[in-house]
Amino acid sequence: MLSKLFKSVEISRYFNNAMWLLVEKGVRIIDAFFIGIWIANYLGPNDYGILSYSESFVYLFTAIAGLGLDQIVVKELVKTPEKRDQIIGTSLILRFSGFFAMMFIMMPVLYYQQESTTTLYIIGLLSMSVAFQSFKIIDFYFQSEVKSKYTAICNIIVVGCLALLKVYFILFEYSLLWFAFAILLEWFLLTIAYIIIYKGQKLDPLNWGFDKKIAVELFNKGKLLILGSVAGALYMKIDQVMIKQFMSEYEVGIYSVAVKLTGVWLFITVIITQSIFPSLVALRKKSRIEFINRLQKLYDLLMKIAVSACILYTFFGSLMVQLLFGEEYAASSDLLSVYIWSIVFVFLSNASWGYYLNEGLEKLASFRLILGAVLNISLNIYLIQNIGLIGAAYATLISYSVSSYFINFFFKKTRENFYLQTRSIINIFRPKTWIKPL
Repeated sequence: MLSKLFKSVEISRYFNNAMWLLVEKGVRIIDAFFIGIWIANYLGPNDYGILSYSESFVYLFTAIAGLGLDQIVVKELVKTPEKRDQIIGTSLILRFSGFFAMMFIMMPVLYYQQESTTTLYIIGLLSMSVAFQSFKIIDFYFQSEVKSKYTAICNIIVVGCLALLKVYFILFEYSLLWFAFAILLEWFLLTIAYIIIYKGQKLDPLNWGFDKKIAVELFNKGKLLILGSVAGALYMKIDQVMIKQFMSEYEVGIYSVAVKLTGVWLFITVIITQSIFPSLVALRKKSRIEFINRLQKLYDLLMKIAVSACILYTFFGSLMVQLLFGEEYAASSDLLSVYIWSIVFVFLSNASWGYYLNEGLEKLASFRLILGAVLNISLNIYLIQNIGLIGAAYATLISYSVSSYFINFFFKKTRENFYLQTRSIINIFRPKTWIKPL
């Protein structure tokens, strides 16, 4: 059935992998959305704003710890599976080095910010979780083998248990700090689970080794993306940080509701792009024509999902906020109707990595993110001070559209990608493209 629907056994394999990821993301949606709503209602806009601000602040620096290696490691594991132990071991050391670099840079910023004691404690707990995120390298290995079901099972169990723990915290009225601790505990348990399933594949972490040559190669490839990743983090999260600077934690809490309701859909693009990326790498080596055709279908699918979600929220967003969060967060309704349209460009951006990395366009990929960050920061400074919270939503929408879509038209090497993206928008109105998405 699957092989007929997706034309080949190979595509069926990727689809099965995506289904496991879908179940995992379903559990994450329950945690982030439903449990998140409960937490927001329990904490109230002010405390929820502190938690959201702290998460956004740490996220700004997380890209430094990642060293831009995520998709590069998956690509290298697909290309040279015989170097698995050296690639994993070297990547792990590089990511730990990135974590210490992150902390070295973040500490002076925190000193300058002069945050409250509660905020500092929360940022400290969230920062410690970044160290454990280094072991996502194991997940990258399973992605390269199209065996993400193993790490998906780990995530389902750990995230499910932590969701229950958060419910316990709410029912017995635990303080704000415990919810930050839950995030740290989640990554600690995931690290243990990843190592267990890796060994379950009759693979030994003790065989991991550091290879200086591979480290140099990975860093040289990743350094083009580090600045871009930092810029990407800035334009994904800087709005909440700047709202706190220009306004207060209360407004961050109000704005975070729009972000949370929108963020549910971002799980979808992660599921699909992560699962399809290895097939894009393989197809690019085999046939560029087939690679472009597959990428077009990926864009078509993501665009249909994104636009459908935007239309749904535009008409029913206000009702969602009222039913799920209550009058205390009513001001989020207008923000949501603007902010939701940014996912159109986030979806296009995430799918674009399949083009940039396979075509060797890391420099341009980083440049577009840097441009997006500069534009987003500039627009936030002006719009938040002049029109308030809604200004941050417009700043996000405009900067995302420029860095994810329009910028591709202005470079000869990415103009093809612009045409692919544009065609996916046009294909929304072509019924034939809805029948066989991939």
